Amino acid sequence: MPPYYVQMEGIIGGRTASDTPGLDIAEQRAWQNFLDAGLRMYATMNRTLVDEHRLTLNDVRLLDLLARSSTGSARMGDLAEALMSLPSRVTRQIHRLEKQGLVVRGASPDDGRGVVARITAEGRESLSAAMQTYGGAVRSHFLDKLTRAQISAMGENCRRISEPLKSGVPSAKIGRV
Repeated sequence: MPPYYVQMEGIIGGRTASDTPGLDIAEQRAWQNFLDAGLRMYATMNRTLVDEHRLTLNDVRLLDLLARSSTGSARMGDLAEALMSLPSRVTRQIHRLEKQGLVVRGASPDDGRGVVARITAEGRESLSAAMQTYGGAVRSHFLDKLTRAQISAMGENCRRISEPLKSGVPSAKIGRV
C-alpha cells in the first residue's frame, strides 16, 4: 500500500488529512470542486434545454445518438448502454419522446425480437434547435471560463479519468485507506 494512503494523526504521507478518509485537503477540495462543477453544469444544461425545447439533456444525447447513426436508429439496449442508463429508464424516455413525435419504435429488421428506436424528421428538427442552445450553453458556462490550454488539459484529464471507467474496471482498488 503506498505511504500516502496511511493516515496517522491527521497526516497522510506528510500532508494534512481531510474529512474524507484517504484524501488530503487538496485532494478533497479538487474532488469536491470537480463534483460540484459537474453536477451544476448538468443541472444548468438540463434546465436550459427543458425551458427552451422541452427536452432534457439526456433526451438531446439520445436524439443525437440516433441522428448520428447510419440508419437513424438504434437498438434500445445499445441506447441504454451508450447513455449509461437502465433499460427501463430508456424505455420510458423513448415512450415520452414518441408522444412528442420525435422518435418511433419498431421491431428490429435484423431480429424481430429486438426493439429499435428511430428518430423522426420532427426529431431531427428539434435536435437541431436544441443543439444550438446546447452549444451556446457549453460555450458560456464552460469554454468561456477557461483558456485554450486549460480546455486542452481539462479534456485530457477527463479522458484519462473516463477511459478506464468505460471497461467497468476501476483503476485502483476502492476502499484503500
